[in-house]
Amino acid sequence: MRASHDDREAVVERLRDAAAEGRIDFDELDSRLELALTAKTHGELELVTADLPMPQSSTGAASASAAENPPPLVLKGGISGASRGPGRWEVPGRVVAHGGVGGVSLDFTRAECRLTEVVVEAYGETSGVTVVIPDGWVADIGGMDPGFGGLTDKTTSARLPGTPLIRLTGAGGIGGVVIRHPNKRERRKLDSR
Repeated sequence: MRASHDDREAVVERLRDAAAEGRIDFDELDSRLELALTAKTHGELELVTADLPMPQSSTGAASASAAENPPPLVLKGGISGASRGPGRWEVPGRVVAHGGVGGVSLDFTRAECRLTEVVVEAYGETSGVTVVIPDGWVADIGGMDPGFGGLTDKTTSARLPGTPLIRLTGAGGIGGVVIRHPNKRERRKLDSR
């Protein structure tokens, strides 16, 4: 049977979990992710995860978990690019950004966030990912692999009470990943609103 985008994304999640648990290393994760994202059939997807344990979840636990933990926001740059913000939007506990060819812009400056921590998985790929966080928010970049494109952190370490921590993970790829506070032009736009 032919695989859908959701089927591929489920396998990608399973591979990331396996890497987080130490079952596969980051080089193997990269090669398996490439195979999963280009898989056309369920059989090809099954080969990528054949040596990994099945995720354990009961139907009741899964539905309760889904209610408590909304699905991650996934942005794929593709050819034209993708962005979220700077308008109002509700921040989930996890955001996944794939720069692709067009790049991804993720702007939290006017976002509504009730969480103490948000995980942002950024994969720079070809054109990179830019993450803009408000003043007073801080970032933990310890989980990032800078790759060829690098990681640029232009944030401060002064965290205001009640603001979330952005835990940045992923890989810079060729395009790199930038995390910063708003620039002068963006601040003027925010002030005018």
